[in-house]
Parts: sequence; C-alpha cells; structure tokens
Amino acid sequence: MNIPISRRLFLQSSACGACMGLAGNLFFTPAAAAGAPAMISPGAIRSKVRVGLLYLGQPQAHWPTPALDLNAEMQGYAQEFKQRAGFRDVEFVGGKLVSKPEEVQAMGVREIMKAALALGKPAVLFAKPYSGHEWSGFGQLMQQPEGALLDCILSSDCAQLEVAVRPFRAIHHLREAKVLNVTARELNAEFCAKAKERLGTEIIKVGRDEVLEAYEAIAVAAAEQEADALMARAEKIVEPARDEVVRSCRLALAFEDLLGQHEATTIAVECYGSMYRQLPAFPCIGFTRLNDMGLAGICESDLNSALTFILLQGLSGRPGFISDPTIDEAEGSIILAHCLGSTKMEGPEGAAAPFRLRTIMERQEGAVMQVFMPVGPKVTQAILVGAGDKMIYFTGDVIAAPDTERGCRTKIGVRPDGDVKTLWHNWSSGLHRVTCYGDHAEDLRRFCRFKKIEMFNEAALPMV
Repeated sequence: MNIPISRRLFLQSSACGACMGLAGNLFFTPAAAAGAPAMISPGAIRSKVRVGLLYLGQPQAHWPTPALDLNAEMQGYAQEFKQRAGFRDVEFVGGKLVSKPEEVQAMGVREIMKAALALGKPAVLFAKPYSGHEWSGFGQLMQQPEGALLDCILSSDCAQLEVAVRPFRAIHHLREAKVLNVTARELNAEFCAKAKERLGTEIIKVGRDEVLEAYEAIAVAAAEQEADALMARAEKIVEPARDEVVRSCRLALAFEDLLGQHEATTIAVECYGSMYRQLPAFPCIGFTRLNDMGLAGICESDLNSALTFILLQGLSGRPGFISDPTIDEAEGSIILAHCLGSTKMEGPEGAAAPFRLRTIMERQEGAVMQVFMPVGPKVTQAILVGAGDKMIYFTGDVIAAPDTERGCRTKIGVRPDGDVKTLWHNWSSGLHRVTCYGDHAEDLRRFCRFKKIEMFNEAALPMV
C-alpha cells in the first residue's frame, strides 16, 4: 500500500483520526511524542496530540466541478488548523493528498478510505457539502467490520474540525496519564492492570511518608501566602480558622510538587479510609486548586471517577465534579453534591465562580471551598465502569445551585434530558458520578466507539 504517509508513522500513532473524501476532506492520526513535563493543555503535561492527516480527492473530478483547485482546498484547511485555538496542543503529521487509484490498488476515494482504515486506527472523516457522492456509503461502511473505527462529520462548519480531534485527545490523555493514589492499602492489581491495558493509564501507590516529606518541603511562608490569597478571594469565611486553611494550602502545594516529581496529572487520596486524619490537613482545597489549574484531584481514591475525570477533561479541557447525588422528583431534577467543588468549571482560562470557606459538612472539620457553580448551562454526567467495561451517562441543564445545610457543601440541581424517575430506576454501579459542564454526549460516543466500550444513557433507557 503506497499512501503518501508511511504505515509505520500511522502505527506509531497514539490515536488515529481521519477526515477523508473529495474536494478537501481530511484524515487525522495522532502519535505520542516525548516532551518536557510542563502543562501543554488541561490534563496533559508531557506531549502534544500528534495527528496524522490525509487529504483525499480526485483532481478534475466531474462533481462538484472539474475546475476545483485541490491545492487551494488544502491551504484553506491548513489555515484553519493554524488559527484555531483548539489545535494549540495538536501536532499534525503528513498532510498529503491521496488521489491516485493505483496507490491503493483500487478505484475511488471510498476504497482509499478502506485502505487507510486497514491500519487499525480510529479515524474521523470530515467532509464539506459538495465534496463528492461518497458520503452515501459512509454510514454503511461504519456498520461493517472494516469501518468499526471510523466516524464521520459532514458539515460546512469548520469549527467541527476541532470536534474531530477531541476523542484522540482523550485517548492520548488517558494513555499519558499517571494517577497517584495516596493510600495505606494495596492497590487492586487487576483493576490497575486493566486500566493500563485498555486505556494506557498508570496507577501508582503513594504512601503517607512520601506525602509528609513533600509537605515538610513546602515553606510555611509560601503556604501562608497561598492561604491569605485564598481567604481574600472568598466571598465569606464561615467556620475554618486560618491555621486550618494554611495547613490545607501547604498540603495543596505539596500535591503539586508530588505530581511534578512523578510527571503525573492526577492525585487521589483515600481520605475517608486509610488516610483519614493521617495527613496534616484534608485534601479538599488542594484538589480544588489542582482542578482549577487543569490537573486533577480525586476524592476518596475513587479510581473509576479518576479515569472518567481524565476522559472528560481530555474531551472538553474542563474539570469534572465528583458528586453524591440525591433525587427530587418534585423538581424533576437530580441534585449533585460534594464538599469538593472546583471554581473553574469552564476550564483554567474561564471565570472563577464565587465560593465560601467552610468545614466538611458530614465531618464538621477541615476546610473546603463551597462553590456556587454557574446555573443555566448544559452538563454531562458520566462514569466509566470497570476501567472500560461500559460507560454510563446522561446530559441535562443546571437549574439551581442550592445553598442548604444538608448534604455536602457544593451542589447543583440538574434537570436531565429524559426523565428523572427513569434515571433513578436505572441507577447502578455505585453512587459517584463525574459531571462536566457542556454537552459532551457526541464526544463520548466517538470515544466509546473507538475504544469499543458500551455506552448507556441512564435517563433514556427503559425503566428497570
């Protein structure tokens, strides 16, 4: 097979995307590249997403017009890739035009697509209107074994080019990620092996002594400066004393250092288990700080939530909100509550939501940020079960940010797209879910297609 981008390059890719077709359609494929341990994009510190790119087209094709300038079409796409912010963490590889039938020993763009898909990498095809008639067979191809890793975006909106690379970014982030799990227990070897095999994510145990060493290495003055700045930004300081906030901020700075030492993106603490009262402070403020920075702090050593957080962050560039939900049929809503709330749910570059400094509700101790998250936007809630056995999700609208002395400190009320009674009848796989601002259902669907993960909408399935 003599496509003008080598088979070896495709097979070294971290994920594979494609935009293909006539008259300026594209084929993407990403490949991992070593890089410095610095923040590249939210959730990534070591390497960009490398995307292999092919343009598929036939010179002087009769439709849409034999006068079509394929080089101009390619230059137009190249300009889109250069100017759009959604490609800042993407490195494109290839960018060649494939047009000669003998290069794949078959006639037509559709057969060129099949040859590219035979490399066994996920692919997204982007095709504008008037790009040929091959689109009429894309749906059937996607249902065939050779098209199992193909998805298509047929649109005049070039902003959808950014959408096309999202599943590759999530695949890349999961494969690059290291999760530090602070616990005294042994890790679940079967779960960790499965996460590494299916998603590429490495989970590492970190003991109490290593955390304490990192904590002691943080200067008290640095922690006090961090605490004073946090307290100045707070809408109100209700319960915690300054000393509690200073210790929490010192631990927060230690978490950042630990992630740097391990070149990791995510840290979890078994805060209500083997690490309860074993650290100088509760991890909540430290987790909020990491989430707002574009890294990840995960409550209660919930590794399913950790993987889901990394996935949603890869798709959206935004943090997740891990929650303990409760149902309100009178409002047709599910209330998502946790004492850990991130202030920048729109991402590190977004506006910060107001917050108060409070104690942990159910413990009446420690220090947390009670965040009043935005009301109105669409959100997506999901959990990746069993390191990739299935994906459970639903979408909905944020209708409230309750402020009540029941449940955890930070809360949002979400009216699901579907039915709240159906949602709770179908609830399974534990209490926690991860909520991300924005409607990411299509992005999740593409990711799950490429990773061969079953996907279920809890709010739309028939009630059990």
